[in-house]
Amino acid sequence: MLAYAKEHYDVDTFDLIRPEVIVEHFTVSTTFAPVFETFAANTPDLGELPGTCAHFVVDTDGTIYQLVSLQRMCRHTVGLNYTAIGIEMVGESDQDVLRNPRQRNAMEELTLWLMATFHIELRNVIGHNESLTNPFHKELVPSFRCQTHGDWTAADMDIVRRDLAQRASTFRLPLGPAVTPVASDC
Repeated sequence: MLAYAKEHYDVDTFDLIRPEVIVEHFTVSTTFAPVFETFAANTPDLGELPGTCAHFVVDTDGTIYQLVSLQRMCRHTVGLNYTAIGIEMVGESDQDVLRNPRQRNAMEELTLWLMATFHIELRNVIGHNESLTNPFHKELVPSFRCQTHGDWTAADMDIVRRDLAQRASTFRLPLGPAVTPVASDC
């Protein structure tokens, strides 16, 4: 991961020093096992190692698995790995997760805990699909710069952020300014 971090972000560490972003993903699978197998295999992604990974996976029953230390970068979102925590939800779509109360509750509780622990503002809780318009997006390799995925659209993340804002008020968790995407030149 050190060589990847240097090439893509010009940083000399694979430590996740100051997480600023939480990226929500879904796995395109219906069970946890193939997700774990994919991450454990460390198969090259887009021709490069390390392979893909996520800090957390939330299973359909609400079980939360931590796969990577929060002190380490993990390769889950091009342009944001240097500053983002990745959470994968087992499911085949945003809607699978939104319609599953146990999984959605676990995802929101985990996200709120991470927001409180690392002082991450609500506007920086994003879906993978929103990565290119996040102000922290930085990718030095031209062929990777505009790469993103379709998971967690802005519309579905607006639902999640609304719920997070309501729940955060119970804990008096500061949310920061409103979501304001930056222009992407992709």
